[in-house]
Amino acid sequence: MATEERTKEILKELHNAVSNFEEDDAVKWAKIALQEGVDPFVATMNGLADGMIEAGEKYNRKEYFVPELLMCADALYAGLNLLKPAIDASGRKSEAKGSIVLGVVEGDVHDIGKNLVKLMFEVAGWTVYDLGKDVPLDKFVEEMIKTDSQVVGISALMTTSMLSMPEVIKKLRAKNPKVRIMLGGAPLNPEVAEKYGADGYAKNAGTAVDEAIHLLKMLKEEEVKK
Repeated sequence: MATEERTKEILKELHNAVSNFEEDDAVKWAKIALQEGVDPFVATMNGLADGMIEAGEKYNRKEYFVPELLMCADALYAGLNLLKPAIDASGRKSEAKGSIVLGVVEGDVHDIGKNLVKLMFEVAGWTVYDLGKDVPLDKFVEEMIKTDSQVVGISALMTTSMLSMPEVIKKLRAKNPKVRIMLGGAPLNPEVAEKYGADGYAKNAGTAVDEAIHLLKMLKEEEVKK
């Protein structure tokens, strides 16, 4: 069993392997994590996923571009392929499991942020229904009904396209009043999300899964009270 200091070192190496798009290193340190008894879920979320969040931040600062992000994602999946069977065997991922519909709102074709969010949910063991970019408003509603998803995540990068968000939120609520809706994207903030009628706001890919888990927890608590 790895000491606390050794665990920190392993997590840092996993982080660096992803953020520096070193696929072989991601495999190497994922194997070491398993051999030395590091919790595979912790290795995934606090190692690999953290590295991907840093890669997303570098992209936002224009230090990385799409090719680098894709290579970082390859490194993440290389490590995840080794860690995921151990996570499944431990039953740990069931803590966070849920389903989410994701999409970039109609009129907006910027999907890098949404793709990073998708990656984080997949890593955490969620079922993700990805509608892509420039998604017609009714498509969100159709997919929510078809998949019986408890959470819908909608993003926008342009102020012009985010103006249609209140309409899609109304449509979703009309079909399922219990659905939890989360918004994200550069022009948004918690106040705007609340004004539009959403239940939550994710500042970035790193906070999206925690926010969705929080929304599901609130939903379950409300159902228990009834």
